Amino acid sequence: MTSIATLYRDRDSLPLRTRALFTFGAVAALHAAAVVLLLAGTTAGGQPLTWGLFLTAYLAGVKHSYDWDHLAAIDNSTRKFVAQRQDPVSVGFAFSLGHSSVVTLAGVLVIAGASLVGGLMQDGSAGNLVLGLIGSGVSGLFLLAMGLFNGSAFVRSAGAYRRARNGAAVEPRDLEPQGAVARLLARPLSRVRRPRNIYVIGFLFGLGFDTATTIGLLMMTTAASLAGVPPFALLALPVAFAAAMTLCDSVNGMAMLRMYRSALDDPRRKLGFNAVVTGISAVSALFIAVITLGGFLHAALSLDDPVTGWLGSIDLGDAGLLLVALLLAVWAGAALKGKAFRTK
Repeated sequence: MTSIATLYRDRDSLPLRTRALFTFGAVAALHAAAVVLLLAGTTAGGQPLTWGLFLTAYLAGVKHSYDWDHLAAIDNSTRKFVAQRQDPVSVGFAFSLGHSSVVTLAGVLVIAGASLVGGLMQDGSAGNLVLGLIGSGVSGLFLLAMGLFNGSAFVRSAGAYRRARNGAAVEPRDLEPQGAVARLLARPLSRVRRPRNIYVIGFLFGLGFDTATTIGLLMMTTAASLAGVPPFALLALPVAFAAAMTLCDSVNGMAMLRMYRSALDDPRRKLGFNAVVTGISAVSALFIAVITLGGFLHAALSLDDPVTGWLGSIDLGDAGLLLVALLLAVWAGAALKGKAFRTK
């Protein structure tokens, strides 16, 4: 019988569908754990307050997964792996699991009565400042590197598209990032070789406690604890948040995998589509990197200028939905164009 350790080592050789089933099986397990914890912490008749908090926590996880920095990190990482001829089914899951690990750990500390978390969430405190600098610094630099990497891929895709229109032959390798930028980023991105490496990136992204959704969840957990909600039901709140976020981020990662693979599998017919989607992902990453690093410099150097102050105050939560809508519109347009081409 194949051991679990052997299966773990050989997972990259498994069929894509099998690996996808494992990923969404893990997501389902998180959902089951959240429900079990909730049921263990409620009476037979149920408690409307507890169920309401559970649903609120779950919806908060859904909303948080559509923050623009989440989408930019997952989309650009997926593009990088696809360009390296990998099928990264678990990028979204790994990033989201790392990010939600911070929230779950903080929730456990809140339930245990640790006052440390309150200090970390309080603006201006030393802990909040340090963790915020770590989170924003890592996320900004990572998105900057990914944006430049995929920007290189966009330049090559656009060039290949122009050559194809002139009748030149195009190979899949013509869509891969190469040149000075790709070589420059080879070392910084050398640690990001597999989707599972994105877990650490997601964890560091979450250290800032700088989003209203995360802070709101932890404050809700604190208030529920003071209201006498049982510990198991309290623990169900951050787990429900993690379950919802991993589900949405996993779906997003799989959608981007399919989108990029469809472009690279048929480069002649889908050059324009590949260039547009790669360009959108690269620009989004660079856009978020500028905002994040601007806020980082404002906090780290105690700057008082209007530019970095404005960058640090931008909320990227709702803007992520615009990015999703734009990518879906491009995908739908490409699908309709391909269908019209086949019917001719």
